[in-house]
Amino acid sequence: MKNQVIDILEDINPGVDHEARVDLVDSRCIDSLTMIAFVAELEDAFDVEIPPVEIVPNNFNSVEAVCSLMARLQAEQA
Repeated sequence: MKNQVIDILEDINPGVDHEARVDLVDSRCIDSLTMIAFVAELEDAFDVEIPPVEIVPNNFNSVEAVCSLMARLQAEQA
């Protein structure tokens, strides 16, 4: 899952060390337009629906946070 999230981030926002960052949203590595694309790609890749209430910096500031969110949503929506 982690590699898939990193691949998606690299596709939509190349040139950032996504794996090492823990402030992807806070530092604006992921801005609002990138977030829209990222959410759409995540929903397709992991077959989940990400509710708007989940689109908060804490869920997207790091690859680990994104993986955690995807795992939780997959479990809830299974």
